[in-house]
Amino acid sequence: MGLVEDMGFSFHLYWDLPSPAQEVSVTLEVIEPPSVDRLYFWALQASFLSDTGPHGAAHLGLQWNPRFPDRTAVNWGGYDPHGAVLPGSDSPLPSSPQDRNTRDFAWLPVRGYRLRILPSPEVGWRGEVTDIETGVVTVVRDLHVGGGRLGRVVVWSELFCECSDPRSVVAWSEPVAIGLGGEHLVPRAFRVNYKAEGCPNTNVYTDGGRVFQATASERMTPQGSLVPV
Repeated sequence: MGLVEDMGFSFHLYWDLPSPAQEVSVTLEVIEPPSVDRLYFWALQASFLSDTGPHGAAHLGLQWNPRFPDRTAVNWGGYDPHGAVLPGSDSPLPSSPQDRNTRDFAWLPVRGYRLRILPSPEVGWRGEVTDIETGVVTVVRDLHVGGGRLGRVVVWSELFCECSDPRSVVAWSEPVAIGLGGEHLVPRAFRVNYKAEGCPNTNVYTDGGRVFQATASERMTPQGSLVPV
């Protein structure tokens, strides 16, 4: 799903939506940032669908990435059904390592960032990030991919750290989809998925209307659980 450094692992929160959407968004906060020089990636992902089938999927999110200034970056990229990287527009954001999908972005811990996937006013699908505190909206870029609706929506943490590395925590809140008729859709729940080859000390929990994903923690929420939103 993200950049390949070494073999990483991921765990997911699948949205239980009643119908397809034309737009999805969620707020991400990095509550306890990483403390090691490894890649961490937290993202909102959706598949691009049409009556003819899937057109691929893409992920929009923040990274803790040692290749970037202060290790902070944003990524908006994905793959077609055959695994090829999706084409897209040039980003207005710089990229220190000249990575087309991943750009310099000075995010801060314990601050909310609204991740939003929506139709581009030009072509394809747009990824943008809103700083909740300042209200500044950053357009990452557009992906040139078809499909008239979004489905298979999920948020996830993809990590390239060791299971024994210090704890890190992110929080997800206010997940919203805009239906094809313009109606607001809120997921009825998140379905928890831990990949079998991942670290056994990852956990999902809720508190104060937010859903947390944590590393280096005792697992209290079992695989397959439905977490209320």
